[in-house]
Amino acid sequence: MTKLKPGVVWGDDYLTLVKACKDGGYALPAVNVIGTNTINAVMESAAKNKSDVVIQLSNGGAQFYAGKGMEDSLQAKILGAVSAAQHVHLLAKHYGICVILHTDHANKPLIPWVDGMIDHSEQSMKDNGRPLFSSHMLDLSAEDIEFNISESERVLKRLAPLGMSIEIELGVTGGEEDGVGSDDIDNDKLYTQPSDCLMAYERLSKIGHFSLAASFGNVHGVYKPGNVQLRPEILKNSQALVQETCKTDHNPLDLVFHGGSGSEKAKIDESLDYGVFKMNIDTDTQFAFAKGVGDYVDAHAKAFKHQIDPEDGTPYKKQYDPRSWLRKGEESFIIRLDEAFRDLKSIGKTIAE
Repeated sequence: MTKLKPGVVWGDDYLTLVKACKDGGYALPAVNVIGTNTINAVMESAAKNKSDVVIQLSNGGAQFYAGKGMEDSLQAKILGAVSAAQHVHLLAKHYGICVILHTDHANKPLIPWVDGMIDHSEQSMKDNGRPLFSSHMLDLSAEDIEFNISESERVLKRLAPLGMSIEIELGVTGGEEDGVGSDDIDNDKLYTQPSDCLMAYERLSKIGHFSLAASFGNVHGVYKPGNVQLRPEILKNSQALVQETCKTDHNPLDLVFHGGSGSEKAKIDESLDYGVFKMNIDTDTQFAFAKGVGDYVDAHAKAFKHQIDPEDGTPYKKQYDPRSWLRKGEESFIIRLDEAFRDLKSIGKTIAE
């Protein structure tokens, strides 16, 4: 197996990592981050599990990274993403893992966000010989399919010369994430048509590399058992149609599993057989971080009301030090990520050396 230098992957190294996942029958957790605490926790868990990983930012996560004191604007979203990327480039290689650096759902109003980040990657290529990101997602699944594909073609023409990939979505992932999406979706739109996947393959693969979030009932968030009906066979049928029509190798599409939080383990397992190399996880890790902090606050309630105990004068500085309770959030976040690495069968399979 080809081994790679640890750090952020792009170009041929990115393709090597995707192929290793598919050939090995495993996938990588794609974890949404909002700051250094969550980024560092992702890298720590990946290193602990000897797995490579996907670190990704939504537009809201990028804006939060820039700081809530900065006006919530397009510029804040772009600069937050750039800043996060620089952080990951600096540290990932020291954790000894390969990282796919990605940005999540960008719908039609957020196209300028993607273009702005590509501007920075073009400058980074000139200055440093590498782009800032491995890939960007353009989620135009709520639009007409012709606009979806044609705009994806336009963006991919900018990404391909940089050795970057595009992730697109066909069909609609239910629920809502950082202002992208809606709960008011016709049920049939939650299931991608294989013919649409074929159209995307025929048009985009001529330009550069793309991955596909094909909806098979996925929903953002966690719902009661039975409320979400996943149908991974849609992925199987889409792969078969492209393979037969275009005379490709087995599982030609590089597929992404959106809405992974709360999904049935058997459905996750089945999806790996159909070319899924990446599964998004956000809702569960958000809760895990919050629970770690909340449990700590419950256990040290006085320290969050008093600097010194009003009854016996005990100083609480070590308890209310942000490093203490933020670390508890990180540790809880890591425990949930450990589960994701197990579910996706990626433990011990890093190709970094």
